[in-house]
Amino acid sequence: MDDWRQMQRKSLRTPGEIATAFDLDIDEVRKIGRQFKTLITPYYAGLIKTKGDPLYRQVVPDPAELAADSGVSDPLAEDHDSPVPSIVHRYPDRCLFLVSHSCASYCRFCTRKRKVGDASKINPRNIENGLAYIAAHEEIRDVIVSGGDPFMLSDSRLEWILTRLRAIPHLEIIRIGTRVPCFLPQRITPKLVGILRKFHPLFVNVHFNHPDELTPEANEALGRLADAGIPLGCQTVLLKGVNDDPAVMRRLMQKLLMARVKPYYIYQADYVCGTEHLRTTVEKGLEVMESLRGWTSGLAVPYYCIDAPGGGGKIPVLPKYVQTISEEKVVMRNFEGDTFTYPQPARPPIEPEKKAPKRERRPSIAPCLAGPVVPPIG
Repeated sequence: MDDWRQMQRKSLRTPGEIATAFDLDIDEVRKIGRQFKTLITPYYAGLIKTKGDPLYRQVVPDPAELAADSGVSDPLAEDHDSPVPSIVHRYPDRCLFLVSHSCASYCRFCTRKRKVGDASKINPRNIENGLAYIAAHEEIRDVIVSGGDPFMLSDSRLEWILTRLRAIPHLEIIRIGTRVPCFLPQRITPKLVGILRKFHPLFVNVHFNHPDELTPEANEALGRLADAGIPLGCQTVLLKGVNDDPAVMRRLMQKLLMARVKPYYIYQADYVCGTEHLRTTVEKGLEVMESLRGWTSGLAVPYYCIDAPGGGGKIPVLPKYVQTISEEKVVMRNFEGDTFTYPQPARPPIEPEKKAPKRERRPSIAPCLAGPVVPPIG
């Protein structure tokens, strides 16, 4: 058995294992687990330094996930744009192809948490239907292979899918979205890389949210992919208490470049159920972006964008596309001119400013020091 498979088998997955590892209330972990699965690789768990630190917040269940009225299950309306199971076809010339229901670890802010971890919703039986759909639609020239995480499939299964895709004459580009180099870098084996390099032009978009995730193991995995001629981009989600500090985000972008990964997007966290405690305001995102420009290479400055609720696509947060910003919402316009509203996260109430107690006024001695007023001459 591959070493990465053995490591994955030792992951923290049951409420008992996670509650024990992080000194949590097991009943609360069970409640959260009924809403969204829990899974943390031993590798990533070993990177967590303290309870509540930036890596902890990304993967360890939090009672705040059970808060009512904290988002919607399908914020990007992917199900609306799904002509067949396993396919999301929103843009004319490209589509999303869901091939795996599992991930190495489950991010608590996952946009697709309504499906991820559930084999009945991202089912292997639907892959054949997805391939048939792509083959029948000649306008599709670019496919993003996602899930779940495609790199959690076996080498043979992934090679079979890529072979079938590359046999479609009108398909030009294959992209793979993965967080495996962050959560389980041991999965990026020489054998896997040897398979991937047969299907160029092939791109891999990775997902790192904090500079502490770019460990020697992660850098080695990314280096193997880069050495195989695979262009690497990173999609980062802006998260409260994780990377909403300008200095942290700047260092992340710089370390990505050192690992030969081009920062691609910084995403405003989607308005998905149970993630209110992790979402930042759009103003915070603008502050972070301002800190990047001028302080690091232009190569390390990604786009900052919002996935417009309701399936409006990605909207860059720029004056041309953002119409109004208030404490409650951001009103945006996409490339086609359609208007969308993004709900801002709730902000803590502002305590009234405490006035200092009045001090007893003493007679001023200034007039005595100033001397007589002399009129100007002339």
